[in-house]
Amino acid sequence: MESNFDVIVIGSGPGGYVCAIRSAQLGLKTACVELSNTLGGVCLNRGCIPSKSLLNSSELYHKAQKEFNNLGIETTNIKLNLSKIMNNKKKTVQTLTKGIEFLFKKNKITHLKGKGSIVSSNTVTVTDDSKKKTSYKTKNIV
Repeated sequence: MESNFDVIVIGSGPGGYVCAIRSAQLGLKTACVELSNTLGGVCLNRGCIPSKSLLNSSELYHKAQKEFNNLGIETTNIKLNLSKIMNNKKKTVQTLTKGIEFLFKKNKITHLKGKGSIVSSNTVTVTDDSKKKTSYKTKNIV
């Protein structure tokens, strides 16, 4: 694997993946370090997006129970299926993470899996799951 980059972005959260994509679009050889197996950071994988998906489902359930009858929509025996709600949340997250993966491939961004550490102004070390450390040279670190 190539070990010299114009830009290395540490973290693939909402700021990181956008920065990496834009850097690559501007012609810079770009890598993005992410500890997780999936891109998108905490927000996309375990935080904002999953919780908003669950909140949306619960809000729709509440409206179906309490408000639809007032609109002339009869909803007798309405049931909540938690496993389907959780599956919908999972599909939403997967769709968005696959979108980021596609954009990384399209823009030729290298995904460095592991924990990134800045060791100098032009060197990032990535420690993978097996504790193996690999150093990468770069002109810019974000």
